Amino acid sequence: GLSICWFNTVCFVLCIRNFPANRSLALSLTVSFNGVSAALYTLVYNAINPVSTQLYLLLNALIPLIVSFAALIPILRQPPLEPLPPDGVRRDSFMFLLLNVLAVLNGVYLLLFRSKTSDVTSARLLFGGSIFLLILPLCLPGLVYARNWYLHTIHSSFRLENSGFILVDVDELEIHKGMMTRQASGEGYQLLNDDMVRTAVTHVQKSFIEDDSEGCCNKLFTRNQLGMLGEEHPLSLLLRRSDFWLYYIAYFCGGTIGLVYSNNLGQIAQSLGQSSETTTLVTLYSSFSFFGRLLSATPDYIRAKFYFARTGWLTIALLPTTVALFLLASSGSLSALQAGTALIGLSSGFIFAAAVSITSELFGPNSVGVNHNILITNIPIGSLVYGFLAALVYESHSVAGSKTGSVICMGRDCYFLTFVWWGCLSVIGIASSVVLFLRTRRAYQRFEQDRITSSILYS
Repeated sequence: GLSICWFNTVCFVLCIRNFPANRSLALSLTVSFNGVSAALYTLVYNAINPVSTQLYLLLNALIPLIVSFAALIPILRQPPLEPLPPDGVRRDSFMFLLLNVLAVLNGVYLLLFRSKTSDVTSARLLFGGSIFLLILPLCLPGLVYARNWYLHTIHSSFRLENSGFILVDVDELEIHKGMMTRQASGEGYQLLNDDMVRTAVTHVQKSFIEDDSEGCCNKLFTRNQLGMLGEEHPLSLLLRRSDFWLYYIAYFCGGTIGLVYSNNLGQIAQSLGQSSETTTLVTLYSSFSFFGRLLSATPDYIRAKFYFARTGWLTIALLPTTVALFLLASSGSLSALQAGTALIGLSSGFIFAAAVSITSELFGPNSVGVNHNILITNIPIGSLVYGFLAALVYESHSVAGSKTGSVICMGRDCYFLTFVWWGCLSVIGIASSVVLFLRTRRAYQRFEQDRITSSILYS
């Protein structure tokens, strides 16, 4: 819990402050490598001593400590933040493209070349390859100089625009506020510098208030809607927002279920008679979670050709979890277990990474550290609720072990009802995310229209 809070405050805030024009890409990369740690730990374990369980626990204790102390050096020695010139922003955009390519190579490597053998030599070679891919991004400064030489000598007309990598840019946000001010008489909004005060409502909302006989559906979709993206929400305002609680439920019934599934993966494999495949399943979940986190940057890459609200992408990302859970409930085969694990990893990985950007866009980039920590309080709550539900079902079909006296359950019945319940709860998450999308899409569309208008006016 402490490490997650530290990650959500220090790491995410550093990404947002240092890469304001590319923060969604920075966040997705940061969260992506967080998700691949399980596969890396497995490689380290197999490379040193694959038969010692104590070693695995020791690695879990020492590696985060060493890496955290190493990370403190660049964190504490940060230079003063200064706005980047357009060339600097384009250079960062290009670097993030390279980092995404390297990240995909890393994920493919861990997925295809995971070690299944007890041969320590082969495991060490695989581990060395993964370390090489992790260190390779440190060579990017040299690639930047090579790129600059290429741009000035070979293809000087080549340009990489930065507008596709961030939805709520600081400069665009100010332009958007100005446009909202000019539209205040027609839309019913008033903006005062950095704070937006809703003095009235749109014509649609006025008709709703004046006529109390409107249906509950209109009230659900239009009442207290977000006026614009990027508005800062202090804690008191955040907790009064209907959009926040819809978002909370969608996360609780989506990404958190995937996390609890991964925590129970070893016991699930054992109950289905697939204990020998536990390491493979953990690597499969970790690798697909990694790819899902990388895919969370897709809306920023395709924004110029296909624009869709990020809350809509959240809804799409929840679907694989539901499909996977009902697939696991319908079949206990190894192929179904592998497919379900991959789908849940892909879905939950996308949600974990996209959630940071969504929190920033809906409730303000400056408050994302606090607001996102409030959001992820659903993780310990969900772990308790979903874990307790799984334990009840498991124990109801279990028998006491003859030697150890421990409770053991074998067969599909051990988790059948758990998968059904989790699948039904994930449907609730999808419904909540659909309502959130319908409530926020107007703010996303308005911001995109203002961005296009401003780019035409100032180009």
